[in-house]
Amino acid sequence: MGSWRGVGAVAGWQTAASLCYYTIFAATGLVRDAFSLSESLVGVFLTAGIVGYTLLLFPSGAAVDGYGEKPAMVVGLLALAVALLGVSFAPSYALLLGATALLGAAYSTAMPASNRGIVAAAPAGSTNLAMGVKQVGVTVGSGASSLLVTGIAVVAAWQVGFWVIAAIAIAYALVFALRYEGASGTGRLEWPELAGLGENRAYVALVAAGLFMGVSIFSMLGYTVLYAQDVAGASPAVAGGVLALTQVTGSIGRIGAGSLADRLGGARGAAIVALVQLSGAVVLFGLLASAGGSLALTVVVFVALGLTIHGSPGVFYSCLSSVVAEDDIGAATAGGQTALNVGGLVAPPLFGVVVESVGYSVGWAFVAVSTVVAAALLLVVTRRL
Repeated sequence: MGSWRGVGAVAGWQTAASLCYYTIFAATGLVRDAFSLSESLVGVFLTAGIVGYTLLLFPSGAAVDGYGEKPAMVVGLLALAVALLGVSFAPSYALLLGATALLGAAYSTAMPASNRGIVAAAPAGSTNLAMGVKQVGVTVGSGASSLLVTGIAVVAAWQVGFWVIAAIAIAYALVFALRYEGASGTGRLEWPELAGLGENRAYVALVAAGLFMGVSIFSMLGYTVLYAQDVAGASPAVAGGVLALTQVTGSIGRIGAGSLADRLGGARGAAIVALVQLSGAVVLFGLLASAGGSLALTVVVFVALGLTIHGSPGVFYSCLSSVVAEDDIGAATAGGQTALNVGGLVAPPLFGVVVESVGYSVGWAFVAVSTVVAAALLLVVTRRL
C-alpha cells in the first residue's frame, strides 16, 4: 500500500540529485568567463554532462530493475557529490568536460530509480500527482542550484557554491540510506528486452516525442541565463534568478499537470495534459523568436515556459510508466530519458552555433519547430491509448 511519506522521501532524493546535476546549467555564464569560452563551447560543456548521463542510462535501468531502486539511489547521490567536486577543481577545459561527463553518468540513476520508487510508493489513484510531486524535485533542485551557484559567486569564488551543494548531497544520501526501505527487484541483472518495448506502439511514439522535447527543454535550460544576460541586459545574478523563477513555475506546472491528469484518468489523461502544455510552449517560443529583447518580456515568457514545457516531464514519465509492465519501468524510463537526452546532446551546441551566426531569434524559432513535432507525436499517443 502506497504512502505520501514514501513519495516525499523519493521526491527529496530527486531534489538533492537535481541540485547537483543542474549546477552545470546554472553556471554557464560563470564557466564561460572562467575558461574564456564561446557560446558553442558552452554548449559542448553542457553536452558533456548529457553524454555521460545518456551512456549510463540503460545500465542504471537494468540495475534498478534487478536490485531495486534504493542501492542505485544511495550510490548515485554520493557519486554526484564526488563528481561535482571534480567539476569545481578542473584546471583546464578538457578536464572540465571529463568531470562534467562523470557528473552526468552519476545522474543516470535518477529517472529509472525515482520513477520506480514513485510507482511503488504512490497511493492508489494518485500516481500522476505523485509523479508530478517527485518531478518537482527536478525543478526545485535546479532552481535552488541557480540561486546558490550564482548567488555565492557574487561574494566568493564560483566553486564555493559547488562545494556547498556537494555537502548537502552527501548529508541527504546518508539520511536516505537509513530511512528509506524501497522495493525489491528481480534479483537478476539483465539487459532490457528492447524488442518487447519496441512492439508497444504507444511507448515508441512517446519515446519519439521525448527526443524533440529534449531538444526544446535542454535548449531552454542551457541558454536561459546567457539569453537574459546577452539580450535582455540582466546581470549574472538576475539572470540566475530568471532561471530559478522558471524552476518555480515548473514545479507548479508539474503538480498541476499531475493532478489534472489523475482527474482525466490514466495514461491517456497524462498524454492529453502534456499535449496541451507543449502547445502552449510553441506560442511562447514563437514570442521569443519574434518579439524578445526586453527584460520584462523575458521574465514573463520564461515563467510561462516553466508552467508549460518545463512542467510537462512529470506527466510524460507517468504516461511512459503506465504503458509498460511494472517490471519494465526501469528499462522503459531509461529508453524515454535516452531519447530526451539525445535531443539534449544535439541541441545546446547547435543552438550556440545558430546564436553565433544568425542570432537568438532564429535559435528560438528552431526550438518552436521542435516543440511542434513533439506535440504532434503526443497527439498520436492520445489516439493509441
